[in-house]
Amino acid sequence: MKVFITGIGTDVGKTVASAIVTQALEADYWKPVQAGDLDHSDSHKVQAQVQNPHSKFHPNAYALNTPASPHLSAALDGITIDLKAIKEPQTKNHLVVEGAGGVLVPLNDTDCVIDLIQKDYKVIVVSRHYLGSINHTLLTIEALKSREINVAGIIFSGDENKATESIILNKTGLAMIGRIDNEPYFDANVIAYYADKFRENLLKL
Repeated sequence: MKVFITGIGTDVGKTVASAIVTQALEADYWKPVQAGDLDHSDSHKVQAQVQNPHSKFHPNAYALNTPASPHLSAALDGITIDLKAIKEPQTKNHLVVEGAGGVLVPLNDTDCVIDLIQKDYKVIVVSRHYLGSINHTLLTIEALKSREINVAGIIFSGDENKATESIILNKTGLAMIGRIDNEPYFDANVIAYYADKFRENLLKL
């Protein structure tokens, strides 16, 4: 199984969700494009939080220095992101692929994060409740479905909001894989706790 984790925006819990899914499936992890924070990147965070003997952590195709939209970060590094240079790592294991920001975050003048999603990927959308999050979630899913991309389910991040969650699930017809509560911290034990909770739903994808 190949799972692509995307969010409805920045800082919605996508990396924590990626760690949980990676641990639950004992999958390999790969973030094709990392922009900024290279000494404490999302790959570093996931690797520190995942503890099983099977997961491997594959290097970024692009590791950019500036915490900004990848198209700008690449330009500041004097390069242009080329989708043809982004080669999916070869593995016989499950693979979790983490996007950068939302699906329409630009990678260059023509391509966006959504263009990294391959036909055999199952996409999980991470949604977090805030004013406007229903719109952002539905727009994200609409954009994915317009490309005939397989949206496998939703992970909600943060405190429960029944009104928001129910309208999103009803309008999209998608399955809720689980909810990640507002925890005081996330370490390997907390990630393992959620992995155990989510595993059954993930294996049904």
